[in-house]
Amino acid sequence: MPDAIPIPTSPAETCPAQPPVTDVYAIHGADPEVLAYAMAKYSRSSLSMRESLAEISSQRAEQFLNTFYFQYGHRSIADLAHIPFAIERLSLLAAIALVDEQRWDGQERSTRYQNFRRSGWFTPALGAETAAYTAAVESLFHSYDAVSAGMLEALKLAIPLPDPTSDRAMKPDAWERTLKARAFDVARYLLPLATNTSLGQIVNARTLETQVSRLLTSEFAEIRTIAEQLRVAATGPAWNVQQPVMQQLCDEITALDPALGAKAAETLLRPINTAPTLVKYAVPNPYLAESRTLGAELVAELMGTQAIDSTPIVDLLDGDEPLEVELATSLLYPHAHYGYRQLRSNVAALPSARLTEIVATMTRSRGRHDELLRGFSSGHSLRFDILMDIGGFRDMHRHRKCTQLLQGFTDLHGYDEPICPGQPTLAEAGLEQPYRAAMDAAFAAYRSLRDSGAPEAAQSSQYLLPLGTRCRAMFKMDLAEAVYISELRSGIAGHFSYRRVAWEMYLAVKRQHPALAPLFRIDDVWEPVDLLKR
Repeated sequence: MPDAIPIPTSPAETCPAQPPVTDVYAIHGADPEVLAYAMAKYSRSSLSMRESLAEISSQRAEQFLNTFYFQYGHRSIADLAHIPFAIERLSLLAAIALVDEQRWDGQERSTRYQNFRRSGWFTPALGAETAAYTAAVESLFHSYDAVSAGMLEALKLAIPLPDPTSDRAMKPDAWERTLKARAFDVARYLLPLATNTSLGQIVNARTLETQVSRLLTSEFAEIRTIAEQLRVAATGPAWNVQQPVMQQLCDEITALDPALGAKAAETLLRPINTAPTLVKYAVPNPYLAESRTLGAELVAELMGTQAIDSTPIVDLLDGDEPLEVELATSLLYPHAHYGYRQLRSNVAALPSARLTEIVATMTRSRGRHDELLRGFSSGHSLRFDILMDIGGFRDMHRHRKCTQLLQGFTDLHGYDEPICPGQPTLAEAGLEQPYRAAMDAAFAAYRSLRDSGAPEAAQSSQYLLPLGTRCRAMFKMDLAEAVYISELRSGIAGHFSYRRVAWEMYLAVKRQHPALAPLFRIDDVWEPVDLLKR
């Protein structure tokens, strides 16, 4: 084992002079890995942060991290280096995969406030199938435009501009902007998963490393490419927002004093590599890849050709099964399209030895630094099996204080129609038939591409599924998180898709635990609301 990097000591450090009061200060300007090293030194040195940062170089930080992070396995050190990223012009499908981290902070473009018709879309390598793919995407965007415009006109007729003398008075442009957002809420059901979006994320280096490794293991070529771009962005020079100003300043100094200008440029214009050490070894994860294959095989063996049982929007599972049954069911769930209850029924009928074997199989190729699969997060008090449109799921997906198990996108569950109390329905707006025709055509194009034999056809076809397509996900949480999600997502300013899910979560808890219902501060989402309130 290599020797640890010595931590410098001095007489002053041995007997430090104690400050009279607690010292608290924010830190700005340190490179992320240098700051991580300085913070890690708190455990081994009595130096202040100011003193540590004054003596640490990027080279010493790299040496320290190579030793303690990669060789000794002190992975918590990477939690101390936080890095912001901009990821622009990626598909909605890729964005869902990218943000699927339990330790993640970020923000994505909103389908409510922006016209995604201008965003463009991602086209996978499809060879002879490219023309059919493009036609299907263009058809969905045409329908998106038509439904958006048609619903806006219907809303204007149903919800006129308030009387300027009333307490609901608002300016005409604000009125139209509010109704346009409501129209986009309806039209978004037609956006294909190929639609381009942009997002920003701020993650620590450990999350980034696992994120890159997970994305490199994806079945989707686009996602694998983005993973490599993330790794390159983290290890190479970052974009510096102050670069133009700094460059101008250095040029002005150089004009007065070339030597001083060169020194200023060396300090102010040096490239900043945000995580040159902590992410450089991120590679595809064999544990995830093998578990994905094994999971699909085990589901096929267990379920055979069983039809998928009908399930409610929200199914709150009871907690009566043994932990071994929950573990095995949770490990298989992401690789199936069955509801949790149906899958669990088959799992529970297995001999105990087979249950143990399934659980052990899903750890077979686990490496030294691999976390257990997310399905091992079991034993939660409340488990919601949710079947909802992909657009609404994207909003629910943001909740991190719970364990989420996602199933793959498919046409097997059908699609939703946008419904909002107090707002014109598709039928009332004269849009029901065009909407259904567009969704049915998209599903037909999805199936045609899926069965075409094109490279990665099973994956590439999913880009044609609209956001109105139903998807299934398991949310495991404690009561506090259930109350939080139900209260937050049921608010009148939200999209009705997830407002309905939040309401159903509350009702499910109320049925099983009536004494806990008063803890939820929630109103019936089916009551018509003032759609001009935001």
